[in-house]
Amino acid sequence: MWGGTSHNDGPRRGSRRAYPAVDPKETVRERKLQSSPSATAERGVEVHIPDPSGFAGDQDEEWCEVAIDGETHRIRFHDYGRIYAIPGLYERIFYDTLECDSPQTVCSLLERVLREHDVAPDELRVLELGAGNGMVGEELEHRGVAEIVAVDILEEAAEAAARDRPGVYDDYKVIDLTSPPDRDRHDLEQQEFNCLVTVAALGFGDIPPEAFAAAHDLIEPGGWLAFNIKEDFLQRDDNSGFGRMIRQALDDGALELVDDHRYRHRLAVDGQPIHYVALIARKRSELPLVA
Repeated sequence: MWGGTSHNDGPRRGSRRAYPAVDPKETVRERKLQSSPSATAERGVEVHIPDPSGFAGDQDEEWCEVAIDGETHRIRFHDYGRIYAIPGLYERIFYDTLECDSPQTVCSLLERVLREHDVAPDELRVLELGAGNGMVGEELEHRGVAEIVAVDILEEAAEAAARDRPGVYDDYKVIDLTSPPDRDRHDLEQQEFNCLVTVAALGFGDIPPEAFAAAHDLIEPGGWLAFNIKEDFLQRDDNSGFGRMIRQALDDGALELVDDHRYRHRLAVDGQPIHYVALIARKRSELPLVA
């Protein structure tokens, strides 16, 4: 059942690491980003990555052109509602073309840590924040996690998960965790979650720090957290507030860092690697409020 994972840097327990900045001269495999075969091809969908020389934006401004039955649309990578609405398009862009590896990386790291602490995956009661179309939930299910409840703010995400990965989640709530309806809040509180998982959803405004803190509040003391974040947000203050929140939580002991791993999240449109850090932590107290 346990597959484990390999680490470039080895485990770092109980302390924070200062992550190195990416070397701009870092060697990258020479390749031309292009669309590759997937289920979308059968529906007359083609994905075209823009010429890198014509793009000068940040990660959250990246876009591609999607041709559907001969009609071309420009879609921002963070326009998840439009992407989820087209079956297979999310996987086509981020996994077939940009080689994203975050669901497997974060879930494998969690798997390894649980094994080292003699915790079976079926003991977890997982709250997945920013669940999207269910790729992470599917990874968790394959590793033996039996109870997973999803939360996302987009109705299109819930529809995509039900369409593409039916049965992965015990429940899928489309709510804003910063102000959930009373009934949903009560339902979530009754779940007694002991693990929070969120992958590729933090730091760019998709999930505000307040929503992450609200999800954290739903986890039992001593529960597990498995999440990732772009390494830049752990090195400096940022507009999202996540960097400060996580750094302060680790410094104050609200989060006990158990393991971490710097890795290539995916490729940018210019073929350069985008590095994230996956973190596994234990909840020791509530997260600090960061202005």
